[in-house]
Amino acid sequence: MRQVRLGQTGLRVSVIGFGTWAFSGDWGAVDLRESEHAIHHALDLGINLFDTAHGYGVAERLLGKTLRSCRDDVVIATKGGLRAEGDRQLRDAGRQWLRASVEESLRNLGTDYIDLYQVHWPDQHTPPEETAGVLEELVGEGKIRHIGVSNYDAEQMAALARFGRVETLQPPYHLFRREIEDTVLPYAAAHDIGVLVYGPLAHGLLSGRLTEFTSFDADDWRGKSPDFTGEAFSKNLAVVRRLEQAARERGISLPQLALAWTLANPAVHVAIVGARRPAQLDGTTPAAGIQLSEADLRTIDAILAQAIPVWGPYPEGM
Repeated sequence: MRQVRLGQTGLRVSVIGFGTWAFSGDWGAVDLRESEHAIHHALDLGINLFDTAHGYGVAERLLGKTLRSCRDDVVIATKGGLRAEGDRQLRDAGRQWLRASVEESLRNLGTDYIDLYQVHWPDQHTPPEETAGVLEELVGEGKIRHIGVSNYDAEQMAALARFGRVETLQPPYHLFRREIEDTVLPYAAAHDIGVLVYGPLAHGLLSGRLTEFTSFDADDWRGKSPDFTGEAFSKNLAVVRRLEQAARERGISLPQLALAWTLANPAVHVAIVGARRPAQLDGTTPAAGIQLSEADLRTIDAILAQAIPVWGPYPEGM
């Protein structure tokens, strides 16, 4: 697996990272034994970056248990700043909650340090100096080694950076969602911020497995999302079919095309993919070695002219 330097962190990480959101239950029923096998298979394939979150519940605990024997050989990234209140998820990047979240993540992961700790979502009610201050304290205490953010825009990163370090960014990015190309990725590139993108397969839309007749489990967030229902979904499936044809002509699969396209952006360091079964990784990880030509990228852009943006989930909508 090809590795890159993750921005100013200096960490050497695989260009494909393993994401564990699929183990949380938000995507339907989970077989935890199969999930553990998937983590082991990721290691076998050369993946050394594993991303999780305090808000993923059992996923964080499962990841820590599975990686315990090779802890010092992997990079564990987790996220905090979401607080459950009843059946709602609230954004809370305040001092008290971030401290409590880090301590619980350390227990869940069974480790005494977190390689990369990311604020999961921007919190408009907490001053950036408070968020930055507690994160810097946690670095000083050795509990976290690097600081990142997730789902922040350029202005929000700049506001936080006035009071502390912002070393990485984890934004959504895929063929059906490209707004970060305008200001976010240029800001990250200009400030040597490591970029780990999530959702490169558009939450399954670019897996090649979805059709107009796909039904989602009752506890799968996509079943209630306008991105995966109605006319917009049907139109995007037509775009997917054209992308599949482009991938076949290139001699690769649709997921490989989607991941290779994501990694073709020079500001992107890592694409995070999830897998509930080991075999799913075999269909995606070859993208690490695929280089798309300028002609390939122009063909893809022409196909995407008919695409409707897929925005994905957000805490208040889950």
